[in-house]
Amino acid sequence: MNQKIRKKLLFVLLTLAILAGGIIYAINWAFFDIQRISGQEYLAESTSPNGTYTVTAYLNNGGATTDYAVLCRMKNNINGKIKNIYWQYHSKQADMVWINYEIIRINNIEINVNSEIYDYRRN
Repeated sequence: MNQKIRKKLLFVLLTLAILAGGIIYAINWAFFDIQRISGQEYLAESTSPNGTYTVTAYLNNGGATTDYAVLCRMKNNINGKIKNIYWQYHSKQADMVWINYEIIRINNIEINVNSEIYDYRRN
């Protein structure tokens, strides 16, 4: 009897843990993952000094109740992969300057395009 209760309790706890993990993942995906955002209005484009990366900036309009935001997407020109690397609210421009082959400064925020993402909500 004690073994049976223990198995049921383990099953219930495991089910609750999986459910909680799924809910946390869904909330993060739906509200905090900038990879889901697409660019609206083209602003500018800048290619790294060695031509490996191209960063394209877009102006996004959230509608009447929100301000403009800038989204920058980085494309790896070697393998074609694209990822969002910069998301800034209350901004209408993107001043982009490459510091070296992998680091770009966008509106005074330095980002290593290989490993970093700037999201105004997390900084």
